[in-house]
Amino acid sequence: MRAAPTILHLDMDAFYASAEQAAKPSLRGKPVVVGGLGMRGVVATASYEARRLGVHSAMPMAQARRLAPNAAYLVPRFALYRSVSDQVMELLGRLSPLVEPLSLDEAFVDLEAGGVADDSASARLVGEQLRTVIRTVTGLSGSVGLAGSKMLAKIASEEAKPNGLLLIEPGTERELLAPMSVRILPGVGPATGDHLRRAGMTVVSHLAEAGEAELVRLLGKAHGAALHRMAQGYDDRPVVAERDAKSVSVEDTFDVDLHDRARVRTEVERLAARCVQRLRDAGRSGRTVVLKVRRYDFSTLTRSETLRGPTDDPTVVREAAARLLEAVDTTGGVRLLGVGVTGLADFTQEDLFAQAADARQAADARHAADARHAAGESAATTPGKPDGTAADAPDTAGATDAPESEEQPAARRWQAGHDVRHAVHGHGWVQGSGVGRVTVRFEEPWTPPGRVRTFGVDDPELRPADPLPLVRDAVDYSSWPASLPKSLSGPVSAEGEESSP
Repeated sequence: MRAAPTILHLDMDAFYASAEQAAKPSLRGKPVVVGGLGMRGVVATASYEARRLGVHSAMPMAQARRLAPNAAYLVPRFALYRSVSDQVMELLGRLSPLVEPLSLDEAFVDLEAGGVADDSASARLVGEQLRTVIRTVTGLSGSVGLAGSKMLAKIASEEAKPNGLLLIEPGTERELLAPMSVRILPGVGPATGDHLRRAGMTVVSHLAEAGEAELVRLLGKAHGAALHRMAQGYDDRPVVAERDAKSVSVEDTFDVDLHDRARVRTEVERLAARCVQRLRDAGRSGRTVVLKVRRYDFSTLTRSETLRGPTDDPTVVREAAARLLEAVDTTGGVRLLGVGVTGLADFTQEDLFAQAADARQAADARHAADARHAAGESAATTPGKPDGTAADAPDTAGATDAPESEEQPAARRWQAGHDVRHAVHGHGWVQGSGVGRVTVRFEEPWTPPGRVRTFGVDDPELRPADPLPLVRDAVDYSSWPASLPKSLSGPVSAEGEESSP
């Protein structure tokens, strides 16, 4: 614990939804929900207008639509969110060399290590300036918590939402935490919270009063001892500049259960390709390939295969995922599929070459088997498993699928919320599509709400487009934080209250 509140936690407010409102003038002040729009989609985030109607993250999208039928429902635009996140993280990096990102919209900053704060007054000033410069550079708001530890700084930013700042003075931690729910503490999820509730412990003061021995008896030595310290406000974890990712993964939930085995394999191969792309974007490689399958009855199976060395080769990952699928029973249907890579490392080129060669040999063998099968050879003469089935079944992905309708590719191209550009009308975003038509609202982040027009999905003058920046004119903040640019010298604008316990 520090003697001064020099650990800062920033949490952008309703990040995805706020970015969409900033980008789309017609949605400002209205309920906005971002997430998967299919029958089994879930809410990624909701604007505060939607939250007041009961919508929250991780809620099934169908339930959200019942609660807020008039909200705008949009597909995420991660290119935009990453761009804004990069701007925010660059601002944080100007405060200190110790910035610990937790996600695109959340990070810890060690202000003491950056030499920009050493007491409550200077920490508060930096926090206020940070919120102002973020608003000016990105058009979005963030909430700031300041405390002597990471745990309390994060709690403070949560209490400050939306668009506020809360500083917890060292020495007041236990008093502040006492009436709060035990769920506020790190590591207390639904299961642990329920276990503590049955023991009569529902608020943090109950944990502090119970004593370490009782919590160890209930939760085990490591968890019980750590929880007792946190209940008293103690947290000595440092801000770590490099948070090493442990895995990279992608997954999809399907609107309708997949029953066709060939279709399942096709989806696994597509996921493997996306996973490798993410792996490469991060400049990493991985040693273990993981397959996740959620079946029709909600049971979830995971299978993994550890390779000879780390790889970022798409063929290697695809083939490993396909092998793992062979060991999974998909009878009855599949709701969700996922492919991941763990054991991340900087790849060894020799291992990559060796694995790629092995994969090519396996692919060549499979193609040869396909050729023999096409030539009329019987399964009995094909080398394979003891039961006589082929070791590597021919890749017939999609052979039994129903023909793709014209609406399916259009739906993938014109997704609600995504950017488009028309040769005549300029930049806009998709409000919806169907029955061969796509509806577009033409507006930009810095214009008044725009007009709505409808086109055929194959209109040659309409094209997908990249997101526009949320702020039209770039702001020069090269002198910050030593001094604020003139455009940032005004008072802090806040919807939430700033307070100190």
